[in-house]
Amino acid sequence: MAALAPRAVFVTRETDYELLVARHATREQARFFLESRGQRLEQVEQRHHQFHAVLAAARASVPAEWRQAIVRRADLDRFLFAADDVIVAVGQDGLVANVAKYLGGQPVIGVNPAPDLYDGVLARIAVDRLARLLPASAAGAAGIERRTMVEAALDGGETLTALNEIFVGHRSHQSARYRIAAGDETEDQSSSGLIVASGTGATGWARSIAEATQCAMQLGCEERAVGYWVREPFPSIASSTRIRAGKLADQPLVVTSRMNDGGVIFADGIEQDYIAFDWGRQVRLAPSPRALHLVVG
Repeated sequence: MAALAPRAVFVTRETDYELLVARHATREQARFFLESRGQRLEQVEQRHHQFHAVLAAARASVPAEWRQAIVRRADLDRFLFAADDVIVAVGQDGLVANVAKYLGGQPVIGVNPAPDLYDGVLARIAVDRLARLLPASAAGAAGIERRTMVEAALDGGETLTALNEIFVGHRSHQSARYRIAAGDETEDQSSSGLIVASGTGATGWARSIAEATQCAMQLGCEERAVGYWVREPFPSIASSTRIRAGKLADQPLVVTSRMNDGGVIFADGIEQDYIAFDWGRQVRLAPSPRALHLVVG
């Protein structure tokens, strides 16, 4: 029986134009909404057409004998990826992070549809390079960055994986209360929560925390280590602030909840996709055994 041809899986998200029309029911109602606020729909619509032109060019670059599929970001948790898929994320850098946790080593090509709008740190490939990169990626001949990811393993068996960072704390602006253990150090803390970030995530949210707290650290995107940062730890008779930041490689960071209600753990800023972290629950945070295989050319 002949082997199936490789499959190119295109990952996208709704454009701003599509979201506006969905919210206001029709194009003209969306136009009225924006114009009543001194804005123009045409600019948003132009970006929409530009995106779909890039997506069409990307799909036209797929070898004729290959199979194709397209999946929206909201449907990623219900999509079945195959081992021989080549993933093409067309959009912002965050789209690469969104799909990373659902993969098991398949190559990911990030295509930037608007280089004048998006930084392109992860989605860095121009669409005119796809025709060569797709077969090279399927054959294992393309350059790959194996970017370290973060994993949260809870005592109940649940796991959460992130490319950028995992947040542990309270779902509101209340203080998060927990016991933290880093190596031989242990203490009770009350803070605005903590994040554990990979080298990829260390250039984003973690960077702003590190600069504000003067707890910067060197962390490579392919380094088999992750960093943690505590946000605004508060000293009191019942809480300490010695454990603020550090690098995790061989030993995990262990956090035990002291929150009766509202404790959460979520990944890559997707707050609605959280795991409850109530009193007594424990989580171990460390580098994930999985990595994002990002095609770089």
